[in-house]
Amino acid sequence: MDDQTLLRYSRQILLPQIDIEGQQQLIDSHVVIVGLGGLGSPISMYLAAAGIGQLSLIDFDVVELSNLQRQIVHGTSDLKRPKVESARDRLLALNPNTTINAINKQLDEEEMLSVFATADVIVDATDNFDTRYMINRAAHATRKPLVSGAAIRFEGQVSVFRHDQADQACYQCVYRAGTSVTETCSQTGVIAPLLGIIGSVQALETIKVITNAGNDLSGRLLLLDSLAMDWHTMKFKKDPKCPVCSQ
Repeated sequence: MDDQTLLRYSRQILLPQIDIEGQQQLIDSHVVIVGLGGLGSPISMYLAAAGIGQLSLIDFDVVELSNLQRQIVHGTSDLKRPKVESARDRLLALNPNTTINAINKQLDEEEMLSVFATADVIVDATDNFDTRYMINRAAHATRKPLVSGAAIRFEGQVSVFRHDQADQACYQCVYRAGTSVTETCSQTGVIAPLLGIIGSVQALETIKVITNAGNDLSGRLLLLDSLAMDWHTMKFKKDPKCPVCSQ
């Protein structure tokens, strides 16, 4: 690292759990973020700022006025622009040393497998179960750690699924297909700062997975009721009958 790089990341490098070695791991890493909405906004900004070397952004939507209440990576001048392009410009302004791959397309499973194959961590910032199941299958097939988060109304949750470790549960162990709800933020609403809280936790878990700092949330589901500001943790195990990870 040159002097400017050391100065940019100096506050992280001071942490003994990160140090220069961990910062270099971040710089050398490739993270895929699926979804550039309310969760993907803080996730992408914190990961770019932290020094992730390569970010692949996947989304097929455009910026709309109703997004701006919570999707802070986009601005009013970005209305009608593809979200991945708006986010790319904001992230490069934040950290020009990060390589941004903007994928403005709804990927099928084969395309997702191809993108995931070169990544170190996958971050799920989507808002529907069908896409989450597909992301989980592709992450399992490519043996990539998956950092998953969700937020609606005043409630949020985060977990980590270590597909790179054979004994760990996957997303479908916790959320079985056919038992999901169909509520979305556009139907029920969501408070804006909640997305920042949950997205920041996802970004932190991603950094921890890459640098092996502390204990990640694998095997645990972190739940937040932000109206009461109560945090709870639910433990879970691998489902021996899971159609994805117990084959």
